[in-house]
Amino acid sequence: MSLEVTITHITGDFELDVSFRTGSGVTAIFGPSGSGKSSITNAISGLINPLSGRIMLNETVLYDATSGLNSAPHKRRIGYVFQDGRLFPHLSVEGNIRFGLRFAKVGGNLDEVVQMLGLEPLLSRRPNTLSGGEKQRVALARALLSQPRLLLMDEPLAALDEPRKDEILPYLERLRDRAKIPIVYVSHSVAEVARLADDLIVLQGGKIVMSGPTEDVLSDPAAMPFVGVREAGSILRAKVLEHGSDGLCRLQISGGELVLPGVVTGVGKTIRIRILAQDILLSLEHPIGLSSRNILPVQVTAIKLGDGPGAAVSLRCGSDRLLARVTAQAAEELGIKPGLDCFAILKATAVPRGNIGEKLSEN
Repeated sequence: MSLEVTITHITGDFELDVSFRTGSGVTAIFGPSGSGKSSITNAISGLINPLSGRIMLNETVLYDATSGLNSAPHKRRIGYVFQDGRLFPHLSVEGNIRFGLRFAKVGGNLDEVVQMLGLEPLLSRRPNTLSGGEKQRVALARALLSQPRLLLMDEPLAALDEPRKDEILPYLERLRDRAKIPIVYVSHSVAEVARLADDLIVLQGGKIVMSGPTEDVLSDPAAMPFVGVREAGSILRAKVLEHGSDGLCRLQISGGELVLPGVVTGVGKTIRIRILAQDILLSLEHPIGLSSRNILPVQVTAIKLGDGPGAAVSLRCGSDRLLARVTAQAAEELGIKPGLDCFAILKATAVPRGNIGEKLSEN
């Protein structure tokens, strides 16, 4: 499954000029408001016609400016989930979900989708009685029942408060790992991208400034100006080894072990952990008499000085990449440079529950 997009589009003074290819899994398109994220998804779905270019899903050309080919939106077999869900107020939850079957080539499995998204208790209710998170789950179910070849999700959590986001994120993780439908996920939230995305495209001013596997992009010091110094960090995949009676969980990563609270995933399962660069301390020697239990041997692979007093340090920890943010003065005094072996220190309480996501499969 692949999506190829090469388009240009002009709206007023704004020009979009992008070219990318996605595969299976979740590809996130990240950037600030006005960077062109929604224009891309609207072009893919057929809601707007680009000025020039070509869009192809698998071996099917959806849009080609040169030949004049432009498939109608309803013929593209693309599911689209918007910010507000856009449910039919006169239909029940079950009626809204069943509406997706009208666009399916063969009968979809309603019971399976309802179970996956936890909608059984809601089927008889009307949209005006649902929370924001519940509405988005219904919109997802409707899109899935149409049996799309691709699922577009345009800022699906942007209108939700933090508790509602925490409510729906596990369902999105379940969708990613079970539905086996390629997803293009638009967001300006680094936290959402870190939990959900396999690959990441960073937009700025209508152009792609970075792209690649999410772990590599977010842990690259060059990404800091685009994601923000307080949001910059890295993603680690960890295996749950043991749940302690004290509420702490012991985890295996490629470069050692971590101890963290807030992990509810069962022993033997794999999770994704987002670690902020600002929460990592560096030490030239293995510290003694320190309260933190998370001390990892690392090697400096790159350092990037910012315009201000800070420095972003890229680290190799086993086969993983970490990102640390220190002051430029500290980097100079410690002699931090590529090739230096040192230790990364992380407080267990520095990783909130929202930065720990499930990964139900390795695909």
